[in-house]
Amino acid sequence: MLLLLVTVLAAISWMFSKEALNGFPPLLFIGVRFLMAGLLLAIPGYKALRTINASQWKASTAVGLLFGVAMSTWIMGLFNATHLGEGSFITSLAVVLVPLISWLFFRDRISRASWIAQALAFSGLALLSLQHGFRPELSQVLFFISALLLSLTFILNGRAACHIPALALSAIQLSLVGIVALVISAGVETWPSVWTGDMWLWLLLSVTVGTAARFFIQTYAQGMTTPSHAAVIMIIEPVWTATFAALWFGERMEISQVFGCGLIFLALIVNRWSAVRQWLITRKA
Repeated sequence: MLLLLVTVLAAISWMFSKEALNGFPPLLFIGVRFLMAGLLLAIPGYKALRTINASQWKASTAVGLLFGVAMSTWIMGLFNATHLGEGSFITSLAVVLVPLISWLFFRDRISRASWIAQALAFSGLALLSLQHGFRPELSQVLFFISALLLSLTFILNGRAACHIPALALSAIQLSLVGIVALVISAGVETWPSVWTGDMWLWLLLSVTVGTAARFFIQTYAQGMTTPSHAAVIMIIEPVWTATFAALWFGERMEISQVFGCGLIFLALIVNRWSAVRQWLITRKA
């Protein structure tokens, strides 16, 4: 139930972010959001932060910088997006791309299910991009680039997390995302001179509910169940996002978009089929 709550928080965070972008420049928003969330997590993670050594700081920093570029690309995609539901499915490709990126960069073995998932995912992406001929929208390109960067972040983060306390790693990475975005924002964006009440509302909701609470609950909940159960439940996030976008913003998808997102969702299931199968066996038992 806690992991299901995490998927809801992740999905509703898309709504908070889109609302916030009505007042904030995108990079300024994502920078402040993640820096504040990182500092919030640093409070309970203070003791853990004091125990990590120089090499652990280096590894955490490297992943955090990559994560910062990925999230900066994602927020630019969201800023230009006309369909949040579609964007959430494209971003979820990061999970499907992990085996492929791991194989390309680290020569890790890739399973047959992963190859099938790649084919399904790219077929779904093609349907989303070929609605009016091959003219992918800027948001689609940005979401896909962010998915590629996030997949590499997942791989490097998994390697770093084996040796670094999770709370300390999260605090460092979230803070670095904020720093990267703010540095870029300072060079390319004009910051608002006045922050309205609505801007503060959506920012604080994004920081507390959409980022800090989400990461904290996810870390806690994953320690209470098996990785296979967690993997199955986390698949649901883009479905929630598309549902909330329809209810919140009145978004509607064309048939090609529905089929494209459906193929991407099927790719998520196939990519995690071993986890899904184990979950089904456990449920039957």
